[in-house]
Amino acid sequence: MSPEDPRTARTKGRLRESLLAECADRPLAEVSVSAVVRRAGVGRATFYLHYEDLTALAVDACADVVHAAVDALHAWQTGPSAVPPAEPPATLAAFLVQAADRAPLYRTLLLQGGGGPLGRRLHRELSARARAEREAVGAPQPELVASAVAAAFTGVLADWLHEDIRAEPRALADHLWRLLWALHGAIGPGGGPKADRTR
Repeated sequence: MSPEDPRTARTKGRLRESLLAECADRPLAEVSVSAVVRRAGVGRATFYLHYEDLTALAVDACADVVHAAVDALHAWQTGPSAVPPAEPPATLAAFLVQAADRAPLYRTLLLQGGGGPLGRRLHRELSARARAEREAVGAPQPELVASAVAAAFTGVLADWLHEDIRAEPRALADHLWRLLWALHGAIGPGGGPKADRTR
């Protein structure tokens, strides 16, 4: 069956929900394929038809956090030439609150410094979005800056989830926002929002 097949989508959806439910009670390392398929109401053969192992399923189940991160960082954007605000969009702090709720699972897949399968996926999607934005407005060095922005966000998020960085979500959102737009503005004109020098 093709990935677009509704039956495939429903089955994978049940498996994702099952894994997240299992991980609410115990670490991913203690979750078994048997437990996941039993909760999802599918057979082991069906599981392996769609996923190589539990890690692959976990990354798929956590894909929403990647999309949520990308959307949170770009919630302000109404078009390629839109000017970013000086303050981070409220959705960024809200995203961090939600990420903290599933920190034990995310820490398994998003390693310190931004490594791991979830880290690679997050970096890839953030980099693609940032590169497209810079290309749309003709900003210089789109690949270089996009890579730096994606690496900074992914690394800081990972270290915060691992509690190497101590900050409340709203404070972290503010610091991240300033950091990322400083990177955007480091090469070429028209970088990001000017820092509020009253702070």
